[in-house]
Amino acid sequence: MTSYGTIPTSSSPSGPPVNLEYITRAKERIKAGLGTRRPWREMFRFHSFSLPRSFREVVSREKTNLGYFQMNYVIVVLGIVFLSLLWHPISLIVFIVMLAIWLFLYFLRDEPLVIFGRLISDRVVMILLSVVTLVALLLTHATKNILVSLLVAVVVVLIHAAVRKTDDLSADEEAAGGLLR
Repeated sequence: MTSYGTIPTSSSPSGPPVNLEYITRAKERIKAGLGTRRPWREMFRFHSFSLPRSFREVVSREKTNLGYFQMNYVIVVLGIVFLSLLWHPISLIVFIVMLAIWLFLYFLRDEPLVIFGRLISDRVVMILLSVVTLVALLLTHATKNILVSLLVAVVVVLIHAAVRKTDDLSADEEAAGGLLR
């Protein structure tokens, strides 16, 4: 039987078109990648906040919380920097390009990053991406906005890490290592 003169319903004979398949796969990776981060509810649980009693407790809480909520804190810092760049279009474009690179190399990566046969840890990827992002943004001449937003972001993260109690965090993930271990 011939199908001459019929209108094809898809570009690939056995499934969805390649473009739609790529978009669907990207959506699933974004959901899975960002869905595995610490829940925001857990991060902002009201009864989990209290003032620390000593400087030693502040340091202990910050070490634990920075490791446990590492991905959340990166998102907070990137969000604050993004908001500061709204009035600098060129810087905002550079930031969005860098954000896409962050998505592919840090947030949505399924397997470990291997370059020249060497395994690169998440911590190294985060530090390198931070430095490259900062340098690229500073080249756009929005230095004052960037530095002030980074200062605000660091203060916000450190305050949260200091006042967020660590009693209710799961011990096995805490011991797995974090940002400062």
